[in-house]
Amino acid sequence: MATEDNHQPHRYAKWMVFAAWLCVLWLLVTVFNHLLDDQYNPNQHINYDVTRAGTVITLEQNQQGHYLLNGQINQQSVLFLLDTGATTVSIPEHIAERLHLPKGQRYPVQTANGSVFVTDTQLNSLSIGPIELQNIRANINPGMQSDKILLGMNVLKDLELTQLNNQLTIKVPTL
Repeated sequence: MATEDNHQPHRYAKWMVFAAWLCVLWLLVTVFNHLLDDQYNPNQHINYDVTRAGTVITLEQNQQGHYLLNGQINQQSVLFLLDTGATTVSIPEHIAERLHLPKGQRYPVQTANGSVFVTDTQLNSLSIGPIELQNIRANINPGMQSDKILLGMNVLKDLELTQLNNQLTIKVPTL
């Protein structure tokens, strides 16, 4: 019996070492996931400045050369990809369903991946940083599989865009 009692502290120490390694592993995974998220979308927190001349947002390019930013549609969080080649805001169908967007008429559009039928919709509000726009026309695209919403020219046309050194400055002039 005395030998069994001598092994109990040893077993307990093994479990403590095992638990410590699990904690270290969890910490490493958490840190690396955060680093990967920042590389994928370096604009998790939008940098902006509000002056008398207008609102200025500064975005960093991600490793693929795209400008991603967090925003909101109808007060729900979404991820935008700035796309000057998109005529209107284009929303993947699975995201439109999550946002409970109304569906209007279907019509054909030409995309980089070919021709597709999309459905018209209207957004009550669209926000990027301090900028909030109302009654924005958009389309719901069943062919888009990503979790990114294309922020098209119907939103970008009234903004002043300047790209320099892997940064994009968006200026919203005051009226």
